[in-house]
Amino acid sequence: MTESTYRIQGGTGEWEVVIGLEVHAQITSESKLFSGASTEFGAEPNTQVSLVDAAMPGMLPVLNGECVRQAVRTGLAINAQINKYSRFDRKNYFYADLPQGYQISQLYHPIVGEGVIQISLDEKDPDAHGKAIGVERIHIEQDAGKLMHDQHPTMSYVDLNRCGVALMEIVSKPDMTSPKEAAAYVRKLRSILRYVGSCDGNMEQGSMRADVNVSVRKPGGELGTRTETKNVNSMRFIQAVIEYEAQRQVDLIEDGGVVVQETRLFDPDRNETRSMRSKEDAHDYRYFPDPDLLPLELEDDFIFDCKASLPELPDEKRARYKNVLGLSPYNAAVLTAEHETALWFEQLLETTDQPEKIASSAANWVTSELFGALNRLGVGIEDSPVSPAQAAELLGLVADGTISGKIAKQVFEIMLESGDGAKKIVEEQGLVQESDTGAIEKVIAEVMAANEDKVAQYRDGKDKLFGFFVGQTMKAMQGKANPQVVNELLKKILG
Repeated sequence: MTESTYRIQGGTGEWEVVIGLEVHAQITSESKLFSGASTEFGAEPNTQVSLVDAAMPGMLPVLNGECVRQAVRTGLAINAQINKYSRFDRKNYFYADLPQGYQISQLYHPIVGEGVIQISLDEKDPDAHGKAIGVERIHIEQDAGKLMHDQHPTMSYVDLNRCGVALMEIVSKPDMTSPKEAAAYVRKLRSILRYVGSCDGNMEQGSMRADVNVSVRKPGGELGTRTETKNVNSMRFIQAVIEYEAQRQVDLIEDGGVVVQETRLFDPDRNETRSMRSKEDAHDYRYFPDPDLLPLELEDDFIFDCKASLPELPDEKRARYKNVLGLSPYNAAVLTAEHETALWFEQLLETTDQPEKIASSAANWVTSELFGALNRLGVGIEDSPVSPAQAAELLGLVADGTISGKIAKQVFEIMLESGDGAKKIVEEQGLVQESDTGAIEKVIAEVMAANEDKVAQYRDGKDKLFGFFVGQTMKAMQGKANPQVVNELLKKILG
């Protein structure tokens, strides 16, 4: 059964799952949505709190224009409708980490309307099994603070550093029907946000997290009652929530129970969700327009400038890598999935005279040799011990026949440890590939003299022995012989 037909097997037959995601993405900005307080991660508790954030009497919010710009740029990146008129509302509720007693959000008039995100479920050929996931809206809102339950045996502390941090809430349509689709959607959305620069996508630090809405129904039937699992902060956990919650709902319904619309939390240690509170409706929050903030009205020139500032986005870049550079669909997808990877790869190509000529071999090298080394070292490509220019130098030595591919692997390992350039290593260690036909012919003669019986067998029709002679010649020359020259000479001499 494929992921596109993901089903839950119940006692009364098959059930399908319907998934919608509300992704909260922290907007890239040095200051908060309505104050000048810093948004830097990791500061001591309550050291980045302005009088506005703390809701001191008489303090008025001032909208951060950069947050508006980044939200519009994000909307444009997913081909969404940009609403020239939007408005901020107060969402009223009491919580200990919300000093104002309300959250400033955009319920009725969001800044971004409907858009679409293309996902793929096939890594080897992303164009083969694509799916369009609708985005219903993107609105701007302020984050709440954080309760700290592990600082005292009987009391909880409040850290207001996050209070007032600008968020984009990116609300999908209920278009996903499997855990794999949901993870692919979040992965693609994260990639777009990082390309645009509107969010760093760091899920571990909480700057991107998802509320996971799940319901079940008989295939093709009416939508069921959904539950919302809050603040899920990894792709793996998102999939685990969907799997657990879908099974829980099916079991509940088949046992005669009723799914209650509620908010739930995910416990990663037990790999289960648990009830948090009943799900409130909009009227429960007593929404009304924020009286301290004027409606936001965007001009055409502002939207045009936002669009002009967008970089080449993942899908566009992947198409260029395939159609212009001639990369395989898999390599093109891997190299464009993360902005840092694409940037590193392009810097490699920029340091060569003929980027189109080496693009394919460079892509193979990055996705195999480099990625393998980085995985062993436990670092990302942005912290690679080998720079793009050093990699280009190494690949250039292979391309011009100075060293063989086998020697290149040895040189690369030395580069990782020493930080030296490929040319320096090759020269100091005498690793230059031997292409002198006279020298190679001499070694071939020695190999044939030592294996006269196998020469006779080869000439009697045992063609598979050809590889033996290649191996023996390369071994005798310590891997420094040009493999192409060795093959050509052996074919000529052996007859």
